[in-house]
Amino acid sequence: MRRTARIFTLLFAFLGVLAAAAAVMFVARGISARAEPSPLEVRLARAARHLLIPAQARALTNPVAGTSDAIASAMAHFADHCALCHGNDGRGRTYHGGRMFPRAPDMTAAATQSLADGELFWIIEHGVRLTGMPGFGDDDPANDTQSWELVLFLRHLPAITAEELAEMQRLNPMLSRADVARERSDEEFLAGSAPATTQKRP
Repeated sequence: MRRTARIFTLLFAFLGVLAAAAAVMFVARGISARAEPSPLEVRLARAARHLLIPAQARALTNPVAGTSDAIASAMAHFADHCALCHGNDGRGRTYHGGRMFPRAPDMTAAATQSLADGELFWIIEHGVRLTGMPGFGDDDPANDTQSWELVLFLRHLPAITAEELAEMQRLNPMLSRADVARERSDEEFLAGSAPATTQKRP
């Protein structure tokens, strides 16, 4: 009982420090989502996320076999539902992903790939408060398969092929010609290979 009380005390103390640091940053930098998150904000947010995902969820293992069919199913779902913010390649270099606070993460990077399968599943199912990441789960365990397939696809992202990216582009939601041109210009700008478009956005 004492150990549990000590853990909760430490957790609340950490959250208090996190809240105080956030308040100082808001006062110093305002609440604009256009500002780049500071390294301290990134570290604190990741530490808080880790602590607030239940330990039993982090310990879960993926029950879905990594077959080509499962990855193909998740790839189609990702292209249709997730790529708008995360990009087909999962690097988050999209118009929407680059303007969130915090930014949509590079899911091929170690910061994401080092998360346990259970953590990735929990984030997909429940989302993350105070970010742009919604929770896509429901209360029916029978519907968990799709989220576990997405975990498989996230693991596959660092090795994704040009052919798969081309297929995903075909599966992306239909955009107008102007939307496609603007998205391409924004992606090139975020990659540092072209000037930003000056076209007005609605």
